[in-house]
Amino acid sequence: MSEHVTICEVGPRDGLQIAKTRMTTEDKVAWIYSLAAAGIPEIEVGSFVPPRVIPQLADTPDIVAQLMGKPPKWTVQVLAPNLRGVQNAYNAGVDKIAIPVSVSEGHSMANLNRTPAQSIVMMREIMDWLKAQPRKVPLIAGASTAFGCSIDGVVTTKQAVALCKGLADAGVDEIMLADTVGYAHPAQIKEVVKATRDEIGPVLHGLHLHDTCGLGIANALAGLEVGIRAFDSCLAGLGGCPYAPGASGNVVTEDLVFMLESMGFSTGIDIEKLFAARAMLHAGLPAEPLSGQLPKAGIPPTFRKAA
Repeated sequence: MSEHVTICEVGPRDGLQIAKTRMTTEDKVAWIYSLAAAGIPEIEVGSFVPPRVIPQLADTPDIVAQLMGKPPKWTVQVLAPNLRGVQNAYNAGVDKIAIPVSVSEGHSMANLNRTPAQSIVMMREIMDWLKAQPRKVPLIAGASTAFGCSIDGVVTTKQAVALCKGLADAGVDEIMLADTVGYAHPAQIKEVVKATRDEIGPVLHGLHLHDTCGLGIANALAGLEVGIRAFDSCLAGLGGCPYAPGASGNVVTEDLVFMLESMGFSTGIDIEKLFAARAMLHAGLPAEPLSGQLPKAGIPPTFRKAA
């Protein structure tokens, strides 16, 4: 039996939030179901933020209502920026909630209008509220700019570990180390992962990687080598934070799954069905450029899916 790696597809949220054109709600829902049909176990389907902040995701409540009306066999995840967003997401019936918490102060103020320390205080309030609810909904914290920031510049390992320690102490269920602007390199990935795991243990869940400098796949491999078994990725490599200057797309789901399966890691994801989902994305956003090496090359005849 091969080891399993869990992929969370963040395209419907991170991928669309800076798209120059908007995909219709109908096309989004169809695309999300095509991602699920490819075997992706977790999908971040949108964000419970005010529509004026990210208008591309204004239809998230409607999308969630349609998905929860037909219970899927996969995890419906959404992003929320604060307690109110968490409450709205919880009441909508989602399976999992993600909250971004920046390591760097510059990005924290630009993206969330609060300091990292204030975010830790807020997280304690959110966890207290969630624990008082009758239905258990896991909360995952994304430690944004954990490897560098386009506003503040260098982010030290000590800074990243300190924030993650604060999040773990606040009681979050999982933490993702996020290379929000795509500045990380493989040696840095290993250093920060090891130091964070030494401090908080298994609460460190995985990596959220971007490909700004072309090292997304290399950084994923580095994460694998130090025991990471969960990754966020985006079909066709769309995405980027609107409040992180210079940030570009996420690590490409198609390329990441190909690498993992080729190496013998099981993902449960069908690459040919990912290509079908990619075609639906292109149909819904025909003007948006799509990335990915595997879709250009095609599946090699030497490829053997992990058992």
